[in-house]
Amino acid sequence: MSIKLVCFGVRETEVEFFNKLNKYGYDLKLVEKGLNHENVKEAIGAEAIMVRGNCMADRQNLELLSKHGLKYVLTRTVGFDHVDLEAVKDLGLKSARVPGYSPNAISELAVTLAMMLLRHTAYTVNRTKDKDFTIDATMFSREIRNCTVGIIGTGRIGLTTARLFKGLGAKVLGYDVFQSDAAKEVVEFVSEDELLNRSDVISVHMPYIKDVNYHFIDDKNKKKMKDNSILINTARGELQDLDAIIKGLESGKLAGFGADTLEGEGNVFFKNLNGQEIADKNIEKLVQMFPKVLLTPHMGSYTDEALTNMISISYDNLNDYLVGNECKNAIA
Repeated sequence: MSIKLVCFGVRETEVEFFNKLNKYGYDLKLVEKGLNHENVKEAIGAEAIMVRGNCMADRQNLELLSKHGLKYVLTRTVGFDHVDLEAVKDLGLKSARVPGYSPNAISELAVTLAMMLLRHTAYTVNRTKDKDFTIDATMFSREIRNCTVGIIGTGRIGLTTARLFKGLGAKVLGYDVFQSDAAKEVVEFVSEDELLNRSDVISVHMPYIKDVNYHFIDDKNKKKMKDNSILINTARGELQDLDAIIKGLESGKLAGFGADTLEGEGNVFFKNLNGQEIADKNIEKLVQMFPKVLLTPHMGSYTDEALTNMISISYDNLNDYLVGNECKNAIA
């Protein structure tokens, strides 16, 4: 198919996947940097663009591209707050997202962060890299099979995370407004307060809903948590109040914090800030609290399976529009 598709935010490791999965024969142009106000010119004349999170699919860029033939805006993400939907509608464009991808990608990262904090592996390896092979009191840990893990949000990703923790021998609690039959076979559903109070490890997997659960992990809910607990968030940064979390870490209420997402992460993630002080003082504090705090730059979906899912579904979305003028994954 000769339609020109410009894909933004394509890392070097992803190029092979974009090419080999192009079963529809799109005329591909792969741009390494995410869409911004400078490189938008790369897509002038294209009928379709594909973006990822932290790309600027805003009115300014969409208006410019629409004047030069843009018709379709694809995002290879579940969330789509980086796409200006009002602009999409005003300009008569069509847009679609990826409704889901390999839940294991996020779940494996959540478990990894939790286990690193529980077993103090980041702390220990940080010492052995300096050739200090002694064992100290900080390295002493609980075994996960003697811990209770609380899963907040038991959808596809939360349930997969619960299964992984249960496979390691942990007792797994769950909290969700919708208690699926599949989840009931894995977790013991309890109230929100009971989960916070009983869990040694809490892993957050709920979606962010504006005006409903903003800063769900706040000072009030932090106080309900078990002393010396570990908090993991691989969902959305808006779900956590960093002020409250930092206070919890400083007081010892929280033994550790692992996150793959931060509120306002676009100002930090995907940038090399080595040697610079981060403008956001809370993020700067968290970085300085390593190895008690482990941050990853929103790389939960950066796996072979998840990438394959995201690209394939995005290609299918565009083909649906081209063949039938409709798409089941449409967002505008």
